[in-house]
This record gives sequence, structure tokens and C-alpha cells, in this order.
Amino acid sequence: MILTPLLLAPLALSATAPRVDLFAIRAPRVEVGNGETLHHAVILIEGGKIVTIGEDLPIERGIPVLELDEEQVVIPGLVDAYSRYGMSSRGYSDSRPYLLASAELPEKGNGFKQLREIGVTTLGIYPPGSGIPGQAVAVRTQGMSPEELILRDSCYLKIIAGANRSAKARISDGFKKADSWEEKEKKNREKWEKAKEKFDKEKDAEKKKKLDPGPYKPIEPDRNAEAFRQLRAGTLKALISISTAADYLHLLDAIGDEEFQWDLRVGLTRNTDVFHVIDRIGEAGKRVIMEPELTLHPGTRRQRNLPAEFARAGAKLVLVPRGDSTQAFKDWRRNVGEIVAAGLDFQTALSAMTLEGARLLGVDDQVGSLESGKAANLIILDGEPFEATTKVVAVILDGDLVYGEVDL
Repeated sequence: MILTPLLLAPLALSATAPRVDLFAIRAPRVEVGNGETLHHAVILIEGGKIVTIGEDLPIERGIPVLELDEEQVVIPGLVDAYSRYGMSSRGYSDSRPYLLASAELPEKGNGFKQLREIGVTTLGIYPPGSGIPGQAVAVRTQGMSPEELILRDSCYLKIIAGANRSAKARISDGFKKADSWEEKEKKNREKWEKAKEKFDKEKDAEKKKKLDPGPYKPIEPDRNAEAFRQLRAGTLKALISISTAADYLHLLDAIGDEEFQWDLRVGLTRNTDVFHVIDRIGEAGKRVIMEPELTLHPGTRRQRNLPAEFARAGAKLVLVPRGDSTQAFKDWRRNVGEIVAAGLDFQTALSAMTLEGARLLGVDDQVGSLESGKAANLIILDGEPFEATTKVVAVILDGDLVYGEVDL
């Protein structure tokens, strides 16, 4: 597209107005979500996607423009990668890696209106239960059916780890079942190949007809083994929950020599001791999901900012709300602001609420940051993103204004 510096009249939008398929936003400041800040930025949106974004870009004649006020800031739509919002099913306490959280989605979607108003545009919904309860799904927060909601199914396999024999056994047994299935499949194929070889060598037409093994038929997949086979193949990754340093050490023992992609969910308590293994987790470069909480060093009144400690150690931080209530989502930015004030880097914090969550879900090619080719999911704020008094002016999801009215 050829751009010229001529700007037209400001654009008026409301959440009830017909969709404007092509428009531009000119903002004094845009936080991209990948660590980059743009000043005097232009975002060109067409067909629900960001066509281009940059500083001091000209805008082609005829394109409507939203001109933002000097104090307003644009950030990416928020991504909660670990949520049960709106879900009510009860889970199991054993190993059911084949279960899909996507099966819980309502046939008639669009139940995330309050989240859209807060600026949450993507959710990672995990299956309920303990043990190995199943696989998560990434969804948009707007859609009238599961098909419209789902961005990606089978985002991660949720595993609850622990410093006990049964938790370790669930992981090792899963890989053993994968081994068993693969051995049976290997023998099945070898049997068919021998029959096929005999068939190919036979010259007599009548005998050849009786020897025909037909096309190869794999043995029936073992649904308990399939997820672990996918982990090995790299087509599925795991999100493993721990809450203590001992959980992490037992997890490493359970994994052993197995190689697969896995991230960590770290549940924080006021006196958690997970700081003992922060350096090991950081050196491994793991992505860590946790709430924005300040905790106390055990047995003392000394405050610890564990999210900041993980980030400084080299872990990739993902921050999620302190619960699945609407109020927890409303408090999310303010809670993150508290740990930013206590030492967490601003850009790390913003990425932890947007791009890193999208990466964990495997949808960072679609959402999580304001970059060309990605969905136009963004929030317009009336001030600094992590200030307690800052409010949401408008929310755009896939190019549609889903909250607020802008007539700028």
C-alpha cells in the first residue's frame, strides 16, 4: 500500500456501530509488548489485522483516523494463559491426558463480555482436576460458538507435580505407556511387512490372492499414551505445576532423560520456598506462570518479589490474575503494578501479561503484541498502564471495538 501524509477527519466509533474494516490509530505512545516503545505511532488496521505499525508513518488519503490524546497509551490485549473463567466442570484426580478443555466450551459462546471490558482478549483455559487432567485450549474472548472462540486446541498438557511417589509415577508411567504402544506398533508393522514381502515374491496368481495382506493398518492408538508420544514428537508441550522447591527436584527426577518441551506453573504461598531453585529454573530458560504477588521469606517479615527474582534469573515470566473471578481480572493490572513498584522491570511485566502468555499457548504468531500481520487486539488506556488510577478507554478485538466509545 502506498502511503501519503494526508490525514482525513477523525473517526467516531462505538461498540454498537457497524464495523469499520479499514482505519488507522495515531497515538503519542504505543507499548508493543515485545519490549519496544513507539512514540508518535501509527497503527493501520484492515480486516481485523494490523497491516503496519511504526513511528511517524504517513496515512493514505481516505483512511479514517483515530487521533488519541497526549496522555493516552496503547498496549496489546491482555492474555491470561492459565484460566478457568466461566467454567464449572469438576475434574478427576488421576491421569487422563486425552481430555480436552475445549469440550467444555459452551455451544453458544460470547460469555466473556466483562473480560473484554477489562481488556482481556485471549484466554488459555485449562482442564479441571489434579494428577494429569488433560489439555488446555486458547480462545478469543468473543465468539458465538466454540469454532469462533478457539484460536488453538491442545495448547499444553497440564500436569500436577509433587514431592511424592504417585505424582512422579504418573509422568514416568505415561512415557512407559508410549514405549509400550510404540513397541506393539513396531511388531505389528514388521508382521505386515513380512506378509507383504511374501505376497510380492509369490508368482502363482491363486496363491498370491490368498496371501494379499491389504493396506497397512496401525494398531488402535492408546489414548493414555498418545499425549506422551506427542510430547516426545514436539507437537505438544506440558505445563507442569509445582509449589515447592522439593516439587521441582522430584519433577526433574521423574523426567529423567526424557526430552520434551515443558513450562512451569508456580503456585505462590506466603511462605513458599521455591526461591531455593530459582537459579536452576532460570538457567534452564523455562517459562514460569505465576500470580503477581509479594511473599515473605519463611520465618521472617522480609518481603520477596519472586516474579522479579525469576525474571532476573533468566526465566521467561508469565503473570496471571490472582483467581478466576471478574474482580481478580479487574485488579490484574494494579496487582502487576505493585510488583513493578517493588522492582520488576516495566517491559518484562507488560510482556508477562501479553506476549509471553501468547508464546506459552503457542498463539504468538496471532496475538500477544502489536506487530504487522497479527490480530488487531489492543487496549487504549488513559494513563500509565500500571498506575492504579488508570482506566480503560476502549478495547479493540480483531479490529472490532468491543468496549468503549471513541470520538477523538
